[in-house]
This record gives sequence, C-alpha cells and structure tokens, in this order.
Amino acid sequence: MTYTDLNTPIRTIMTPGPVEVDPRVLRAMTTPIVGQFDPAFTHIMNEVMEMLRVLFKTENKWAFPVDGTSRSGIEAMLASVIRPGDRVLVPVYGRFGHLLMEICERYGAEVDAMYAEWGTVFDPAEVIQKITETKPDIVAMVHAETSTGCMQPLKEIGQVCREMDVLFIVDAVASIGGTDVRVDEWCIDGLIAGTQKCLSIPSGMAPLTYNDRIERRIASRKKVERGIATEEELKQQNTTFIRSNYFDLGMLQDYWGPRRLNHHTEATSMLYALREGLRILLEEGLEERFARHVFHEKALMAGIEAMGLELFGRRDVKLPTVTCIKVPEGVEADSVRNMLLTEFGIEIASSFGPLHGKIWRIGTMGYSCRRENVLAVLGALEAALIRHGVQVHRGEAVQAALDCYMKPAVKDPVEA
Repeated sequence: MTYTDLNTPIRTIMTPGPVEVDPRVLRAMTTPIVGQFDPAFTHIMNEVMEMLRVLFKTENKWAFPVDGTSRSGIEAMLASVIRPGDRVLVPVYGRFGHLLMEICERYGAEVDAMYAEWGTVFDPAEVIQKITETKPDIVAMVHAETSTGCMQPLKEIGQVCREMDVLFIVDAVASIGGTDVRVDEWCIDGLIAGTQKCLSIPSGMAPLTYNDRIERRIASRKKVERGIATEEELKQQNTTFIRSNYFDLGMLQDYWGPRRLNHHTEATSMLYALREGLRILLEEGLEERFARHVFHEKALMAGIEAMGLELFGRRDVKLPTVTCIKVPEGVEADSVRNMLLTEFGIEIASSFGPLHGKIWRIGTMGYSCRRENVLAVLGALEAALIRHGVQVHRGEAVQAALDCYMKPAVKDPVEA
C-alpha cells in the first residue's frame, strides 16, 4: 500500500479544546532536538518553571509539566497525594467532576460526592457545609466545566480548606490562560492545567503546581527507582509509596529539580511548544489576555441571541471561554455540526451525558479566540440552521457581533 504525504484539512476550530495552535508555537516545535540534560535544555526547563509561576500566580517552588494530556496531570496529582483510605470530597457539576471521582477511587480513596444540576455550580456555602460535615482529607474540584460552560467560585472554599487543614486540589484545565486563576490567593494546594485549550499549544503536556503542604505529603511517600537509587535510598523502606511510577511527583521533582535524576525521556519538542506558548501569553499580558476572551465572548453571545437562539446555563457563572447553546426543538444536533464541518470547515462541539444532543458548545480559547473566527462561526451556524428548516432572524447574528466590534473607541485587545 502506498501512503501519500500528510495533508490535513485547514479547519476553523471553535471547540472547547483542542483549539487552533498559534503559528509561533508550531514554528518553535521545529527547533532542533538537544539532549534532555544538555545545559541549553535544562535552562529551558528552568524558564518554563518561572513562567508557569507567573501564569499560576503563585510563589510555589514546584511548577512544571507532566508529559501527557491534561488527564495525566490530574492523575499524577491525585496518585501522588492520595493514600489508601484517605477521604476525598468531590463536588460534581459536570462530566469532569465524575472523572475526579473515578481517579480518586482507583487510588484507594473513600470518595464522598455532592451533586449540582448540570448548567449550574455550587454555592460555596454548600461545599463548606459538606466539608464541615464529612471532614475530608482532600477536596478535589473542577474550576471550569467545559461540559456545561460553567465556572465554580473557589476562593471561599479554598480559605476554609486551609483553615481546616484539608488539601484543596483543583482541575483548572479549561480556565488557565483564559480567565483569572489565583493559586496562592485562593489557597489552592495543588492545581492542574492543560496545553490544548487557552494556551493554544498541542495536547501533550499538563502543567501543574503544588505548595509545601502537598510536597510534605509527597516526601512522606518517597521512593526512588531501584536502577538509579543510591545505596542509602535502597535501604529506605516505605510501604506507603506512590503506586504509579510514571505519575510519581516525587520522582518528577528529582527530574525537574537540581538533582536532574533521570525519570523519563523528556518530550523535547512539546517543551519547546510550552515555552513559546507561555512566552506569547506573558508578552500579551495576563489581564489583557483575560480581557480579550471576555471581549470576543460578548460578541459571540450577542450574535447567538440576535439569531434567536437561547444560551444554556447560568449567566452569572458562565465560563468566558465556552458558550453553550440550546439546540432548537426538533433539530438533529449532530447533523448541524456535520454541515458546519463539511461545508464550512468549522468545528464546534456537542456535550456529554444528559446534555448530549441538547446543547452545542462553542469555544473561544487562546488563538482560536479571534474576531474572524467569531464572525465565521455565526454566519455558518445561521446558514446551517436555515438549511435544517429552523426559523432564525436572518442576517442579525453577524450584525450584532459587528456592533460589538465596531463600537467607537472599542478595539480588539489583541490589536490595541
């Protein structure tokens, strides 16, 4: 069989991840490979750690990526922190709260869950009350649920966790780089991010950070791999060691720290990509980047509503980088999505579980969060709905978005 040259189609990606990759990141990925202990490469590692601390708004010593998709970072954090029998509280308000539960259960935790209707979030007081009642060792929570387009307030919950000596672990995969996340101020002990959403880097790394409270927990479970351990380390016996080898944050600390103890072969080109993505983000400025996401979110929502469609979820807790739309009655949701892809080259997303086929999700994340993309998806969605027999307000969607973009003295933050 003969294989042709790789030639993927050009798409406008407006999903909640993955998103379009910044061309400067793609260019960085063609940088020549150097050895993972070459001083030139370890210097890049140190730069990445420095930039991650700025992104996470933390003074934590440890801020580095786990090689793997976002889920690998979540698993590394939970696998390294959870001791069999630990009690973990997981407030669930969408698909990825269920994922946290599953991973916690697999590592031997006793999981207590509380549930909110999809499309809503928890009043922090509800979670605080549950913490008081159940007295967990750990609270694991999603900051931004892409499955519902909602964002959970965390500050009060984090403060109570700190006061009660409960570890607070947060999945911020969908929010980091697109909206404000304050690790230290919100008393977050461990936080996990991802590259393929608001950072506009290919999927394949999971940046995370954790403080000395979690570091002490990891140190109490320390184990060095036999083939590279010292004689003294081989004598040390620890029955509570972290069960995963690949996701052992203690061993990853030795790799990312001054010891540079070999753990795995670093994903060199992905680290180049992460460095460039972080450089671009800091060059734009965190607050400016957050403002850009809100700016385009407003234009998109204005267009959706002007078309006559209804947004899904509570507006007061909406995630700025994901806009959810109720599928009109009688419309085959996936048929509309397929038309957008095949006829317009635009990809949007459905959802999961009880919301599958009931909402569409449009992501405005990172490099995908641009004026031309918002206008394109509005125009294409209107055309696809008309083809599916839906009565929409023809021509109003793009005009409403243009009204947002063309207001006097208002500029796209990226262009300002």
